Amino acid sequence: MSAGIGHNRGPALGRNGWAVHCWTRARAELFPTLPLEVVRARVRRAKEIGLDYRTYAGIRATIGHDLVAFLYSSNTLRMLRDGEAEAGRVAKLAAAQGMSHHLALAPRLDADRARAMLSAQGLPPERIAEMPLLGMSPSRQRALLDALRVRTDLTRVPADRILIIAETELEHEWAATGRMAGTLAAERFFAQAAG
Repeated sequence: MSAGIGHNRGPALGRNGWAVHCWTRARAELFPTLPLEVVRARVRRAKEIGLDYRTYAGIRATIGHDLVAFLYSSNTLRMLRDGEAEAGRVAKLAAAQGMSHHLALAPRLDADRARAMLSAQGLPPERIAEMPLLGMSPSRQRALLDALRVRTDLTRVPADRILIIAETELEHEWAATGRMAGTLAAERFFAQAAG
């Protein structure tokens, strides 16, 4: 039987004790043991930006560096038709004082309303841009996400330092299309920020 694509042609690990032991040990050696001071600094940083340490450490281990921005959509902020967002969610954005940048995306028709609403919460209106919509090509989505980085003068910051706080599947697509750090479910983020 020939090995499939991606197979390293090594022996199957099976479930025997020795193979599992070797795999577990090799995996553990991949992750360095951090000095206590580094762990304490990262715990502080997680708290500053409104995340629990486990979530923050997982994101940091995945991307290899710190986050510089959170990206929200009008869906995430649960903007209502009358121009109001879910008050608790918007208030929690301001509570995450340690995050350098808060960015937002809204449909073109709602952009002015989103700017006014977020400006009232102390978020600069230039940090809000047009949201990629369902059915847009990946290149158009990427262009809109890149335009937000240009508009907010974050072009020197790699996109993979921006975490999307996601409410819908569409926002998960943006993370891949825009080559961003990934996504964190809005419900989980706002629950952490509240705690």
